[in-house]
Amino acid sequence: CFVASLVFVGLGVPQTLTGYERIVSTVEGATQTILVGPVASLVSIMQLGTNGGGYYGANSAYPFQNPNPASDIFQIFLMLLIPTSLCFVFGQLIGKKRESRPILWGAYALFALDLLIAFIPSFPVVGPGMEVRFGGFFSVFWTVVTTTVTTGSVNASLSGVNPLVILSAFNGMLIQATPGGEGVGLMYMVMFIVLTVFIVGLMSGRTPEYLGLKITARDVKLVMIAFLVHPVIVLIPTVLAYSTGAASAIGVGTNSIGFTKILYEFTSAAANNGSDFLGASANTPFFNVSTAIVMFLGRFAPIGLLLALGGSMINRKRLITDVGVRTDSFLFSIVIVGSILVLVLLTFFPFLALGPIREFFQGHANGF
Repeated sequence: CFVASLVFVGLGVPQTLTGYERIVSTVEGATQTILVGPVASLVSIMQLGTNGGGYYGANSAYPFQNPNPASDIFQIFLMLLIPTSLCFVFGQLIGKKRESRPILWGAYALFALDLLIAFIPSFPVVGPGMEVRFGGFFSVFWTVVTTTVTTGSVNASLSGVNPLVILSAFNGMLIQATPGGEGVGLMYMVMFIVLTVFIVGLMSGRTPEYLGLKITARDVKLVMIAFLVHPVIVLIPTVLAYSTGAASAIGVGTNSIGFTKILYEFTSAAANNGSDFLGASANTPFFNVSTAIVMFLGRFAPIGLLLALGGSMINRKRLITDVGVRTDSFLFSIVIVGSILVLVLLTFFPFLALGPIREFFQGHANGF
């Protein structure tokens, strides 16, 4: 963080304890109060820690927090640094560096898919409300990164991007392993690997095992419950927002745009992301309480379940013969990606079809 803070200072981000500074160099010649502070150190912490809470209300769309394209690229690098590094750390900790490869390959294959969806040619990437200092490419690239690593910081308004970019953001938050948040992204990838090994073992008639440890029925139950936590805490509050009238009370309709906003609100909360569409309009008792509950359950329920999985496997005897599925190959990475897409699409596709996908086709039919 210290080195990153120095880099930010060199790129023009303020770092001071004076608080407010007064200048008189406005166009009209009037006095203007400018808010400054320890911005550089806070930005380095928020991006390295994938926290996302900025010093300014506009987050990294504010010129002092993100003054130029160089600072923009550096913040993207910081967001990806630790989640990517943990893929390699996993191999070091278990003493099998090759096991890191499918995790890294699978995570970045899904990340590349998100980028492909967001940058589909022939469709306008951004609309009004974008930060002109960065343009469409960096605004969209940031949106994809901040949702795949569950940071939540923004450098542009989400309302200005097209539905395909929002669909890409949904993919990152629903999968949470592309490469995901710090620690949690790796945790979810291991969860998907256990499910994949179990499915492949059933299909091939082999004993399902991972890292030489047999996968039992209890392990699969814990993993499946952990997987189901996310759709339950996202979809139930979304339905309640409409059935209780909380959505209509803040002026959100039942059309595709309105449904996308409500679904995004709870998806972002469940994924510990923090970015949203509703803004200050969601400052109501229903959304404050519901998103707080969703954030709590979305973070601690999967962690507790997968800690239970690890606790049950830690003293388990390793299989002497290697008769299981080889989990350090490129082919296994492909199987992991396929399993993740099938599991997530089967769970969330009907709801995504009512939201960003429907909005995209409606906009395409109207010529955007």
